[in-house]
Amino acid sequence: MSQSPKENHPGDPLNRPVDPGCRRTVCGICVFLAVITLAVFGQTFRYEFVNFDDGTYVYENPVVERGLTLNGIGWAFTHSLAANWHPFTTISHMLDCQFYGLNAGGHHLTNVLLHTAAVILLFLVLREATGALWRSAFVAAVFAIHPLRVESVAWVAERKDVLSGVFFMLTLWAYVHYARRPFSLGRYLLAALSLTLGLMCKPMLVTLPFVLLLLDYWPLNRCAGSASGQKHFSAPWRLLLEKVPLLGLSAGGCVAAVLAQKNALAPVAATTLPFRICNALVSYVIYIGQMFYPTDLAVFHPLTQRGPLWEVALSFVLLLMVFAGVFYWRRKCPYLLVGWLWYLGMLVPVIGLVQVGSQARADRYSYLPQIGLYLALTWVVTELCAGRRYCRRALGGVAAIVIGTLSMDSFIQTSYWRNSETLWTHTLACTSNNGVAHNNLGMALISKGQVDQAIAQYQKALEIQPRSALFHFNLGVAFAQKGQVDKAIEQYQKAVDLQPDYLQARNNLGDALLRTGRTDEAIAQFQEALKIWPNSTILRNNLGCIFLRQGQVRAAMAHFQRTLEIQPNNVDACQYLAWVLATGPEPSIRNGARAVELAQEANQLSGGGDPEIISTLAAAYAEAGRFPEAVTTARQALQLVVTQNNNAAVNALQTQIGLYQAGLPFRDLSLTNALSSESQP
Repeated sequence: MSQSPKENHPGDPLNRPVDPGCRRTVCGICVFLAVITLAVFGQTFRYEFVNFDDGTYVYENPVVERGLTLNGIGWAFTHSLAANWHPFTTISHMLDCQFYGLNAGGHHLTNVLLHTAAVILLFLVLREATGALWRSAFVAAVFAIHPLRVESVAWVAERKDVLSGVFFMLTLWAYVHYARRPFSLGRYLLAALSLTLGLMCKPMLVTLPFVLLLLDYWPLNRCAGSASGQKHFSAPWRLLLEKVPLLGLSAGGCVAAVLAQKNALAPVAATTLPFRICNALVSYVIYIGQMFYPTDLAVFHPLTQRGPLWEVALSFVLLLMVFAGVFYWRRKCPYLLVGWLWYLGMLVPVIGLVQVGSQARADRYSYLPQIGLYLALTWVVTELCAGRRYCRRALGGVAAIVIGTLSMDSFIQTSYWRNSETLWTHTLACTSNNGVAHNNLGMALISKGQVDQAIAQYQKALEIQPRSALFHFNLGVAFAQKGQVDKAIEQYQKAVDLQPDYLQARNNLGDALLRTGRTDEAIAQFQEALKIWPNSTILRNNLGCIFLRQGQVRAAMAHFQRTLEIQPNNVDACQYLAWVLATGPEPSIRNGARAVELAQEANQLSGGGDPEIISTLAAAYAEAGRFPEAVTTARQALQLVVTQNNNAAVNALQTQIGLYQAGLPFRDLSLTNALSSESQP
C-alpha cells in the first residue's frame, strides 16, 4: 500500500525536516501543547457549575450523584439525558462524582485533561498521516487554544464534546495505522470500536466515516487519480465498501439520536425548511468569520427571525465560490478540498437543517469540524511560502503571534465561565433579544437571594418570549418567594395553560392555591396532574397531606403507600405514613411495628438530624410498647428543636415525653402536628 510522500522544505519553520524517530522533539511538542492548554483552561479548576444543563447532567441528577454503580451504568444505557443518548458521557460524569463528589473543580479538571489528550492525539495523528511535524503541531496548537474551544472545555455539561473528541482522534489513529499497513482485521475492528465508543459519547460523530474517506483521498492517497498520480490497488468503490460497517454504526447512532431528541425537535411551523436552510448558510459563514475574528462568543445564540436576504445570498455566494476554488485546485492542493469538505460535512448534523432546541448556532458545534479549516489553511500557507526565503523566516514568528493572541483571547473568554451570573451577563452583552439569557440570569440572581433583580430579568425574558411556560413558572416562583402568592398563582396558571403537562408548574399552582385556602382547587390541580404523571411521588405526598388535614386518613394512607411502591426510599412518605400508623386515633389504623420500620428508614435516609422525623420515630417506639427507647429518642428531638428556638415544638415534645415516661403512647387526633408543611417541588 502506498504511503504519502514526506514533506521536505528546507528552512521552513513550520515543516523543518526532522528524523521521524526523533522522539525528543515529538515529546517536546506534546509537552508544549499540554502547557498552553493548561495555561488557558487551568483557571476553570476554581470555577462553579453553571445553571445551564450542568444540573441535568450532574448536580441535580440523583443517579449521577451517587457515583459509579451497576444500576447507574444500566440507567445510562437505557435512558436519554438532556434529549441525548450518550451513555459513555453519563458514565464519565458518574466517575467524576465518585472521585470528586459535587466539587465543580474536579469536573472541570476532567474536561481539561480530556481536551488536552485530544489535542496531543490530533498532533500525533496528523504527523503520522502527513509526515509533517511542524504543520501538524501548529494545527493542534490552534485547535487547543482557539476561543471557539472555550465552550466545549469550560462547560461541564459539554463533557460529550471533549470525550467524543478523544475517541474521534483514536479512530483516526487506528484507521491511519490500518490503511498504511497490510490488511489487518484487528486494526479495522479497533477503528470500529473507537467509533462506537465515540458515538456513545456524542452522536455528532456519525460523520466520521465521511472524514475517513477524505483521508483516503489525502494524505493517505488511497484513491485512484490522487495528487501523486500513482496507481493504487484500491479503487473508490472498494474504499466505499470498506466503510459500510462503519456507516452502519453511524446509521445506528443517527437512529439513537433521533429517538432521544424527538421531544427536543423544534415545531415545523416555527422553523420551516427555507428558514432552516437560510440559517444554515449564514451559520457556516459565521463560524468561518469567528475562526479569524473570534468575537461575540456566547453560550446561547437565540434563533430569531431570518436576517436580511442579502446576508443569506452573500453567504451562499461565498460558500459556492470557496467550494468552486478548492474543487478547481483539488489535484494541485488536495488538502484544500479535504479540509473544506471536512468542515462542511462534520457540521451537517448540527447546522440546523434538523432543528434541535432553540439556538441559531453554538460555538461548541465547531469543536471538531474546524480542524479541517485549520489543516487546509496551514498547508496552503506553508506551500505558498515554500521557496521564498523571507516568507519562510517570518512564518515561525507569525505562528507564534497567532498562538499567543489566541491564547490570550481564550483566557479572557474562559473567565466568563466563572459562575452563572458572569456567564449570562456576558451573554447578554454579546447577543440581543435573548430570553434564555435573561431567564438564566434571573435564576442565578434568585439563588443569591436577589429576588427583585431576578423578577426584573424574568419579566424581560417574557417580553421577548411571552409564550414560554418555563419563564412564567420561574416568575411565579420569584413572586412566591416574595410572599405575593396571588401573583405567583397567576404566573403558574399561565405556565399550565401553555404547557398542560408541566408537572412542577401544576404542583406549585396547587401548593399556592392551598396556601390561600382554595383547597378544592388545589386538589383539582394535583389530581389533574396525577392523570398525566401517575408515578409522581411529589403529587401523591401533597395529596396525602391535604387528605390528612381533611380527616380522610385512609385516602391519605393510600397515597403514601403508593409513593413507597414507586419509590421505596421516599423520606416524606416514610415519615408521614409512620406518623399515621403510630399516632392515628383509630386502632384499626395503627401498626407499631410497621411504624418503627418506616420511621427508622426515614431517619436513616435523612441522616439522623431531622427533629420532626426523630419525634415520629419516638412515637412509633411508644406505639410498639418500647417506651424507654421512645423517651430517649424524643429527648434527642427535643435537644435539636431547643437549638432551633422552636418553642411550639419544644412544648409538644415535652408533653410527648411525659406520656412516654408514664407508659402511654401519643395520639394525634388531628394528624397535623408532624404535617405542618407540604413537601416542596
